[in-house]
Amino acid sequence: MYRIARALLFLLSAERAHRLGMTLLRWLGHLSGMCRGMRARTLAAVTYDASVKVAGLELAHPVALAAGLDKEAEAVDGLLALGFSAVEVGTLTPRAQPGNPKPRLFRIPEHRALINRMGFNNHGAANAAEHLRARSWHPAPVGVNIGKNKDTPLERAVDDYVACVDTLAPLGDYVVVNASSPNTPGLRKLQEPEQLTALLRAVKERLSRVAPGKPLFLKIAPDLTPEAVDEVVDVALACGLDGLIATNTTIARPFEHPLAKEAGGLSGAPAREPANAVIRRAFARSGGTLPLIGVGGVFTAEDVYEKLRAGASAVQVYTGFIYEGPGMVRRLLEGLGPLLARDGFRSVREAIGADHRVPPPAAAVPERQASHPQA
Repeated sequence: MYRIARALLFLLSAERAHRLGMTLLRWLGHLSGMCRGMRARTLAAVTYDASVKVAGLELAHPVALAAGLDKEAEAVDGLLALGFSAVEVGTLTPRAQPGNPKPRLFRIPEHRALINRMGFNNHGAANAAEHLRARSWHPAPVGVNIGKNKDTPLERAVDDYVACVDTLAPLGDYVVVNASSPNTPGLRKLQEPEQLTALLRAVKERLSRVAPGKPLFLKIAPDLTPEAVDEVVDVALACGLDGLIATNTTIARPFEHPLAKEAGGLSGAPAREPANAVIRRAFARSGGTLPLIGVGGVFTAEDVYEKLRAGASAVQVYTGFIYEGPGMVRRLLEGLGPLLARDGFRSVREAIGADHRVPPPAAAVPERQASHPQA
């Protein structure tokens, strides 16, 4: 069914199709009985222990929705109806801004990828707060992803993040600092240790005052060197961060295509392994003590399982959802169970970080005794 719908949607420009999809999800969200029934049917596909706990957040299973799809927190209930274990909204900025000029969103179906340079287009934190405040159904955590306005100087970036915390943190279940989008000039400089430390300490201090106990995550880029990943992990641990979201879109172009020259962040299947590399490095650096949410190139149950074994406690999808459609969560959950059973795991939790665990050495085999008496 979705293949037909996708073919029709893909006749529209990527951004017009996105807008139509969000409108339909927003309408769905008003049908509370249907939402509850749809969610229950999807979760019924879980016939094994799929629950995970990430920085204190209780998730029914490890498949969540990444930020970027619902920028305005307008379709949260419709998205939760599809079975996601959590939904992250944004990126949101203190003031409304139009984002970058159109066109700014490009599909590359041959590579199951998207390129976007949206530029944090949103109607502002206060508008999203109204949408969140109006919700009455809360079956799963909702995160708020925050950033700075494009025209805010980098030296004043902290002010924007803190303002977003004031407006949104009391209404979300967790907060994500986005310092890794490639589409706001200079933003990734905030990932440098000194600036990152100042930013995270300021945000965490304000969060402790306006929404004590809410987990704070940092979303990082896949383009960091291994040494830079180590630095980010060290800063996150020193600042008492609750976890990392790894990763955002990449500026790399690992394939030839007429659209590859378009500026912006690449997401989808080509981002899978770069994201996994960051997850592995961050897990190893923290010794598994810093919770990770893996993002990038998730299309199949095998992709989910790979990220779990690499060290992610949960995964988020975005581009895969665009290509795979509303039945994606159910298919991923149905496919994940056999993978766990194949490797002897009784729960999703047992698989987290499995690739980092050294298998026990094989037991020594005693030499076979001679079958004839010694001379």
